[in-house]
Amino acid sequence: SEHLQKTGIPSGSQDKVSVLDSGPEMAEPQLAVDPVATSNLSAKAPEFYPSGYNQNFNQNFTDSSLEDRCDGYLTLAEYVQDFLNHLTEQPGCFETEIEQFAETLNGCVIADEALQELVELIYQQATSVPNFSYMGARLCNYLSHHLTISPQSGNFRQLLLQRCRTEYENRDEATKGDEATRKQFHAFVLFLAELYLNLEIKGTKGQVTRAEILQEGLRELLNALFSNPVDSNLICAVKLLKLTGSVLEDAWKEKGKNDMEEMIQRIENVVLDANCSRDVKHMLLKLVELRSSNWGRVHGTTPHAEATPENDPNYFMNEPTFYTSDGVPFTAADPDYQEKYQELLEREDLFPYYEENGADLSGPGELYFDEIDDEMDPEIEEAYEKFCLESEHNRKQ
Repeated sequence: SEHLQKTGIPSGSQDKVSVLDSGPEMAEPQLAVDPVATSNLSAKAPEFYPSGYNQNFNQNFTDSSLEDRCDGYLTLAEYVQDFLNHLTEQPGCFETEIEQFAETLNGCVIADEALQELVELIYQQATSVPNFSYMGARLCNYLSHHLTISPQSGNFRQLLLQRCRTEYENRDEATKGDEATRKQFHAFVLFLAELYLNLEIKGTKGQVTRAEILQEGLRELLNALFSNPVDSNLICAVKLLKLTGSVLEDAWKEKGKNDMEEMIQRIENVVLDANCSRDVKHMLLKLVELRSSNWGRVHGTTPHAEATPENDPNYFMNEPTFYTSDGVPFTAADPDYQEKYQELLEREDLFPYYEENGADLSGPGELYFDEIDDEMDPEIEEAYEKFCLESEHNRKQ
């Protein structure tokens, strides 16, 4: 005990001390071995997870059985909200986990109230969490095609559109409301725009189309935003048109309507008459400029005509670049392309072990590559060492 106290080990630890025993013939004193220190840290400690991350989610969600996946969640709402938060933090997991999520919902959502609760949870997440509107629209599109429950009150897509209609009908009051009301309304507008782009509806002949009711709704929302041209409403209108302008204009043109022309005219009137800030007017003018360039889309040839250098300005866009013996670049668009390219082929014997695209065809131990000396020239090596010394000297100063 006295020996243990001298070595700094409490007497209560005597049974944990390892002693080397060499038998009764050993007369030398026995030395105590210090106990091995152990750590209480764990790879699953909360310090190693970002704030708001649920450590139990992945385990609960990826288990094979439905009962295990729902284990640990008191209600369906907790399970759905946990998945929405998980999708917000890790949007890349959508493709790998959405199928299992829908399978779980098909086993849990068996009543009208549960389906309506599911729609409300997704809607609130998509309109209250920044940057979730796109992912929320993709989620809604998937569930609208894969949820099996279809009660008399309406299937998933019908209930979702009914929920959006409630907010849509209050558009005039929302655009004139206070800052918080307008902010919430603008989030709804952008979510509806994402729904229009991502929600696929199968027609009677099996063709996939967009929801036409959303197309008409977006037009009325734009009218409401321009009717009260304060900065925040105008900024929301610009975001909406940047997101959906090209698709809306194509859809309206197919019906022979000039709705986009009317929208552009309203924008020009706002720039001239509205009492908005200079920055917002600049955004509106940039939007008009974007539309005049066909929303930034590159004009291509018609699908029935074969692309040629004469009718397609992008014909040579993806052509590779070659170099002459003097290092001058040239492509297939060069008038002297054939002559220069032939010269390049004649120089191929300088690189006998390479294909035209640069692929290495040599095997291990090829004579040509064994003869290559990768050592630096003495003069270059001396200059390099001098450069390194000067760099080190400047760094220390």
